[in-house]
Amino acid sequence: MTAINFAVIGYGGMGSYHVHNIMPNENERIHVVGTYDISGERQKISSQYNHKIYTSLEEVLTDETIEAVLIATPNDSHKDLAIQALKAGKHVVCEKPVTMNVEELDEVLKVAKETNKTFMVHQNRRWDPDFLITRELYKKQHIGELFQIETRVQGANGIPGDWRHELIHGGGMLLDWGVHLLDQLLFLVDSRIEKVSADLSYILGDEVDDGFITYIIFENGIRAIIEVGTTNYTKLPRWYIKGTQGTAVIHDWDLSGEMVIESGKQNIQAPKPIQAGVGLTKTMAPPSEEATETLPLPKASAEYDTFYKNFYKVVREQAEPVVKNKEVRNVMVLIEEIFKAAKR
Repeated sequence: MTAINFAVIGYGGMGSYHVHNIMPNENERIHVVGTYDISGERQKISSQYNHKIYTSLEEVLTDETIEAVLIATPNDSHKDLAIQALKAGKHVVCEKPVTMNVEELDEVLKVAKETNKTFMVHQNRRWDPDFLITRELYKKQHIGELFQIETRVQGANGIPGDWRHELIHGGGMLLDWGVHLLDQLLFLVDSRIEKVSADLSYILGDEVDDGFITYIIFENGIRAIIEVGTTNYTKLPRWYIKGTQGTAVIHDWDLSGEMVIESGKQNIQAPKPIQAGVGLTKTMAPPSEEATETLPLPKASAEYDTFYKNFYKVVREQAEPVVKNKEVRNVMVLIEEIFKAAKR
């Protein structure tokens, strides 16, 4: 097994996370040779790990020992860096969002095809345990056929970092976190999208969105609510999922949650009205105890390889990529539609 020699372009938060937390899990397949960053401070930190320190992009791209590069830089630089690397004969892993828009992505994919080099986008949230549980619910119908999926990430710390506040660099939470949730949704639901509506938040006064809500209707009838917020001091559940035979909730990344399903028992007593404010309601009363059953969430795991194991197989064995470029393009198309819907 011959490892793929990587150079990392951008040794910031995500670049260093790849180097120290993801790539070592595939150390027989992936070998980090060195890093290049425009920050001298980041390069100094990288040198402490015995990485080769590249002093220019040209030095990276002319190093014949490097087979592949990881691009982990601000979003507006992805296109140019990817094209230069592909033309230099390197395979490319690119952080998300892949580019600023669909047009830029098409330029990159055209060069990847011309150079016959692998280009893959690190949509890592396809391996999140909470998403895999949702995928299990969808595929195995533990709560019946799903018809509504609500997926949220919320916090109260505002937009992170510096360049993510700026439109020119592709900042904002739709491109930062939305790209993850939308990728998960499209990877999950195999149906065309019929309608999109959206609202972007600018509560914090930045020129880019500090959050958004979008409502998506698929042709197969599934409704999805996707929400990202950075001004939420109390969070809603990470996932809230409705099926024809029950409801599931995943509260957070700690995987706390449950399924409440129909018990299937016969001759169940009708729910009794409850006092609701200054009135009575039977409609909103809880079902009788024998009508439902509370169960733990199902166990789930990915039946597909980890990202870098798959990348290795794509390069060395011409395997099928887990993250396909046409899927990435679909996500970028959807993001553009959400921006348009918010303006409407």
